[in-house]
Amino acid sequence: MVRGGQKVKLSTFALVGTLFLLLMASGSTLVQAQVVDPSNTLLSPVATEPMGRTLLVEEVTATWCPSCAEIDPYLESVSDSHGSRIAMVAYHPSDGEDAFQPPAAQHRIQRLSLKHGDAIPSPTFFVEGNDPRSGIDAWSDVQRDILDLELTRQHVSILQFEVLRHAEGITARVISMETTGLNLNESQLTFLVLEHDKSVPENTINPGGSSRDRVLIATAECQFNTSTIETQIGILTSNVSAGCDADFEITFADKKEFSVILIHESTEHAIENLDASLGTYGAVEFAYRTREVPQSWSFTTIALMVSAGAGIVAVLPRKVRE
Repeated sequence: MVRGGQKVKLSTFALVGTLFLLLMASGSTLVQAQVVDPSNTLLSPVATEPMGRTLLVEEVTATWCPSCAEIDPYLESVSDSHGSRIAMVAYHPSDGEDAFQPPAAQHRIQRLSLKHGDAIPSPTFFVEGNDPRSGIDAWSDVQRDILDLELTRQHVSILQFEVLRHAEGITARVISMETTGLNLNESQLTFLVLEHDKSVPENTINPGGSSRDRVLIATAECQFNTSTIETQIGILTSNVSAGCDADFEITFADKKEFSVILIHESTEHAIENLDASLGTYGAVEFAYRTREVPQSWSFTTIALMVSAGAGIVAVLPRKVRE
């Protein structure tokens, strides 16, 4: 893990402004992802919509990183503003300094290192596993990567799963999968479990707030070659009987607010030996948390925010931190 010496030049208005320009350029609408309010008990199964075009945006971050702490509070709103277009996940490394160090996150970082090497600064963003974009100033590159992939992506796997709360915890189970023109060999379905508003332990290096968001805490992988669960990290139990695309399920410890992302992706063997991509063939997210960006937001609302923000930024002194 390498600490980035990036300068921080960030405001909420800058992020929202970039978002607005991206949405206008792509002609997209603010279609919300599956976000379930915590008032829902989940005692009856709640299913995602059948989806697959959601892009996976992975962030390598750390609780000790000042620039990461600066940007983290805004990323959930940015993710909400993109609706179902992206699913964002934060990986905290096992570096001896991070306050969380979940083994599941280190597993995903090692997967990224198969193509990008071990020295990944923080924060660094990967859109579908492609070119690393490091530092706060790279966010505009992240936005361009999102747009480029949306314009060029063709066949995707359409995925659907359901979530249910019970005495043992939270269970997520695959309901269906449809794919066109894709060979399932050397691929897998992967569940990623994220915790929102995760408290940072006291007596740790923490230049930011008392919590971090989108923290990956658990993962499980079901490989199509064998119809078996090859990886299970941070999961209470996992099971598959009829097949990965039929009834692959995981159970994890109950959390106040969480997200579950289901992705279809290449196996590590395919990445290492067959030069397969780090990107996904399809992804869908289920979020159980309060919504940061109201569903009723429109382009007019965002445009007004950008205009107001531009006026405020013009009269504020620039804040630069090393």
